Amino acid sequence: SSLSVSGPAAGLTTIVLTSIDSLQSFEAFLFALTLAGLLQILLGFLKAGTLGNYFPASVIKGMLAAIGLILILKQIPHALGYDRDYEGDESFFQPDGENTFTEILNSLDYISPGALLICIICIGILLLWESKWIKNNTFLNYIPGPLLAVLIGVLVNTAFTQLFPSLVVQAEHLVNIPKFENWFAFTNQMQSPDFSVWNNPQIYIVAATLAIVASLETLLSIEAADKLDPYLRITPLNKELKAQGVGNLVAGLLGGLPITAVVVRTTANITAGARTKTSTITHGLLLLISVLLIPDLLNTIPLSALAAILLLVGYKLCKPELFIQLYKKGYSQFIPFVVTILAILFTDLLIGIGIGLVVGLYFV
Repeated sequence: SSLSVSGPAAGLTTIVLTSIDSLQSFEAFLFALTLAGLLQILLGFLKAGTLGNYFPASVIKGMLAAIGLILILKQIPHALGYDRDYEGDESFFQPDGENTFTEILNSLDYISPGALLICIICIGILLLWESKWIKNNTFLNYIPGPLLAVLIGVLVNTAFTQLFPSLVVQAEHLVNIPKFENWFAFTNQMQSPDFSVWNNPQIYIVAATLAIVASLETLLSIEAADKLDPYLRITPLNKELKAQGVGNLVAGLLGGLPITAVVVRTTANITAGARTKTSTITHGLLLLISVLLIPDLLNTIPLSALAAILLLVGYKLCKPELFIQLYKKGYSQFIPFVVTILAILFTDLLIGIGIGLVVGLYFV
């Protein structure tokens, strides 16, 4: 895919957790992931990617709108400085025992004025960077709005420490990533699969589950990416499955987590102005370099500054015009669209899409 971004997906979190628990070993899980990658490559050669061509357009649009709404609803607590639920959770029922709506209600009792102020400032910067004045300015147009917003969020919080100590955003409301002393400390984190468990039948069940779920989520994300692509390119889905299989094969061999194409990261990529896969490759390299070289700087970023970016990404995915457009196309388009949104909102991505597909195929 020219524009999609792949990585560990929130939808696979539960599967990974239960798989490691059932196999009693992370190394055994890595072997299952390696097999899942090989299975995905096989699915690509068997042309299973063609399945993606049968997803109704209204369901894909419903998925994008639902993710937009989820981004908005999930980021409201982070914008207010309430970060009890982890960043990136997309499920209605949360690990902390709350759900999407109760989390918002709880956050109203724990508003951090500093975090909220930083979020408002960052939103203002992002909106300004969408204006014609910025877009027509040759120099300013080359400065990424989201990056500028994050940097200003960091500077504002730093200024709070000197001028308004009561507004300082504390460590629990900042990005928190691990620090590595050097490259060797990083590479020591890598683990190899335990190939000796090949005779455990559970390994193959986990591998098949990972391959199928990761492939479905990838196909859905790719369909969404193609609809967002300003150049209207069509991704060869079977080739994409092979590529995802190679990714998971390498992840398993190096001790990583399973990956899929991810809608939220893809949307952020496209919104930032991506045109080719160079942006995805560069993004991966920058992630690696940043984690290795500047973790202390990254850990000064307020989560409310990131929330500002994701709130606007979410709005772009579920603009009111989209609902009006689907409504004008008739009930055969509008009902699957709305059902998909509600199903994803109150369950999770894959279950919601499954419900949306049943309704969408009925109308087809």
